[in-house]
Amino acid sequence: MTFQPRMQNSIEGFSVIGGLRRRQWNGITADLWDVECASYAGGHYLARDPRLFILLDQRGKGRPNVKLSPKGRGAAQDSRESPISYIPANMDLWVDITEVQYVRHLDIHFDADIVSRRLMEDIDPKKLKDPQLLFFDQRVMALADLIAAEIANPDPLHDLYGDGLALALVIDVLKMMKMPARKRGALASWQLKRATDFITENCMRNIRLQELADLTGLSQSHFSHSFKASTGMAPHEWQMNARLERARELLLSNNQPLTSVAAETGFSDQAHFTRVFRKHVGTTPARWRKARQA
Repeated sequence: MTFQPRMQNSIEGFSVIGGLRRRQWNGITADLWDVECASYAGGHYLARDPRLFILLDQRGKGRPNVKLSPKGRGAAQDSRESPISYIPANMDLWVDITEVQYVRHLDIHFDADIVSRRLMEDIDPKKLKDPQLLFFDQRVMALADLIAAEIANPDPLHDLYGDGLALALVIDVLKMMKMPARKRGALASWQLKRATDFITENCMRNIRLQELADLTGLSQSHFSHSFKASTGMAPHEWQMNARLERARELLLSNNQPLTSVAAETGFSDQAHFTRVFRKHVGTTPARWRKARQA
């Protein structure tokens, strides 16, 4: 999904070399800038989405001064000691640059909702809102260098390459740990009744999981987890029990051959029917019928 960063700034003293170089991936946009700086350069920045600013290179005696208010003292940014800043959405930032002739930097903007969906888990809101200004991390810088090289490459590799690098960088900066699988809640009573009634009515054929999910308005994964939470067994196990219940009714109601009972209850042949019946009931169909008739 293409993501357009929303950025407002009021800057002066910069002259872009070679124009903006941009790559867009699924929910992430990365911009590579090479700029010449006047005797004074800087200004005010405000992004509507979270972003990373990574200083890759600089030339000159001075250092960019990063501030949270226009009159604040700020802190110096250095490409070797403090090149990385994570700036949350809607956070104002001011930068003053003197005695710096050239700067190369990488801007990575991302849509937190899209990234969350891709990771199939929510990003911790606290991590999204907490700024991390002017720090160094060897792994993040290695990823940033690879992303910058890919943006500058006139013959870029497959989109998955740059996308994977950018997503890895966001995960690393936000220190997103793998979350344990979430426990699904049980089905609502109407969902459980609709699903079990459908299984009972159609147990003689192969029931697709998607059919049951559609009946309850859930995804296949959600339905499967919730059904087991409600019944203690998976949907296919419930269906097998329904088949065997029907088989027991037939075994008691008449003396039709076991081959006919097997066919009528959806088993491939008598041997398959006998094997499954013994596994679940503890004895063969013939012995079970004989014991009940006696």
